[in-house]
Amino acid sequence: MASTNEVKAVLNRLGVETPSWAYGNSGTRFKVFGQPGVPRDPYEKVADAAQVHKYTGAAPTVALHIPWDKVADYKDFATHAQGLGVKLGTINSNTFQDDQYILGSVCAPDPKVRANAVAHLLDCIDIMDQVNVQDLKLWFADGTNYPGQDNIADRQNRLAESLEKVYARLGANQRMLLEYKFFEPAFYHTDVPDWGTSLLHCMALGPKAMVVVDTGHHAPGTNIEFIVAGLLRAKRLGAFDFNSRFYADDDLIVGAADPFQLFRIMHEVNINGGFDVGTPVSYVLDQCHNVEAKIPGQIRSIMNVQEAVAKAVLVDQDALKKAQLAGDVLAGHEVLMDAYNTDVRGLLREWRSDKGIDPEPMKAYAASGYAKKIATDRVGGNQAGWGA
Repeated sequence: MASTNEVKAVLNRLGVETPSWAYGNSGTRFKVFGQPGVPRDPYEKVADAAQVHKYTGAAPTVALHIPWDKVADYKDFATHAQGLGVKLGTINSNTFQDDQYILGSVCAPDPKVRANAVAHLLDCIDIMDQVNVQDLKLWFADGTNYPGQDNIADRQNRLAESLEKVYARLGANQRMLLEYKFFEPAFYHTDVPDWGTSLLHCMALGPKAMVVVDTGHHAPGTNIEFIVAGLLRAKRLGAFDFNSRFYADDDLIVGAADPFQLFRIMHEVNINGGFDVGTPVSYVLDQCHNVEAKIPGQIRSIMNVQEAVAKAVLVDQDALKKAQLAGDVLAGHEVLMDAYNTDVRGLLREWRSDKGIDPEPMKAYAASGYAKKIATDRVGGNQAGWGA
């Protein structure tokens, strides 16, 4: 079994990026709910993200969503973030909120719409250049609602053509991360519905194109850890978007719906090199805090990921391999369960104390007075939310 020091070494290099949009108002398709103290601009979003890093020691970067996080001076924005103790991270594109995208963006039948979508993606790379970040994350709402609405194969060709133009613009140290989602908002077919479709396009493009696994973007019962293992084996897993779901893309706090599943995923990540020094895998939260407070929701999420990772690293790999090679089904299962049932909260408290962080992040944030301060200070103006 791994030692405590080995677990701490993995935790030391595990950074979980938080998303700027998680700090804004969100809700269901019926209603977006407002909360006091919600940021009114990207600068305030980053300030809240810095609080998560302050109390967890594990959220050093903030993912941006363009144009939701559009600013006049991105270099100034990056300097602002660094002054708060965090850095700007993944640039997420948006090709799903303009009226022109009613029939799709990069897959749309209208070449003018496709050109506009590609132009937006190229603008996102311009921002990456300005703030010196590595990853462009792509998620497309493209698809059809009815049989006969469009030609499925033609849409794949349009997608490939659009992606080629964007890929050609990437810098030497930049990557394109292609996310998939099996349904919604397109209900008959989605143009990037699964990891296989994403992988096919990435393989055709080249080594700078990799797959994103959003843990909520699967049908119930899907063996996500199998997908993760396969992508790691192919060296094409670029990033995770962490969240939980009971039914579909619920965007709940990671590990809330099925912590054992999260552990199983992290076990596959661990044994396939996803926590190694220099790993290409980035770890990002992608959640909507509709009924819970934003900053504590992100803190809790980081803690859930850390607990799952710690348990995964504690799996006795020698004993597991011995049982597997001997065909001892129950012994192998017992090795996994022993690690999963280990209470790692004390180890994590110790790790935080070693780093000079309060061992109880949730309590420390609650006692800090920050929530009360922003509720008082952020009166007036327009709160950020979906689309802003």
